[in-house]
Amino acid sequence: MKKITPIFRIFDEDKAKEFYVDFLEFRMDWEHRYEDDLPLYMQVSSGDCEIHLSGHHGDCTPGSAIRVEVVDIQSLHAKLIAKKYKHARPGLEDMEVSVTDPFGNRITFFERKDA
Repeated sequence: MKKITPIFRIFDEDKAKEFYVDFLEFRMDWEHRYEDDLPLYMQVSSGDCEIHLSGHHGDCTPGSAIRVEVVDIQSLHAKLIAKKYKHARPGLEDMEVSVTDPFGNRITFFERKDA
């Protein structure tokens, strides 16, 4: 097996981009729509971490959770706190930083204690 690509359900494209691109600083890799008036499906990434975001009913369930291993969790935490994002001020506990997107999906960034 190789890597996995989680899919998170989104309901508002602007809020999704504000959270994933502006706050978390993920890169917008691509966007896809079957037609102009249909929901957006897109990929964001940071390093080797790729997440698909879908506005399509039935692709996934809001309120999902993933864990993402990072290097230097303290720097990530400091960067996120410095942004003063009005919807999230995550703490750092036991080498983990958890954030919840505007649609109830949770991402827990963690650094291995043995690293």
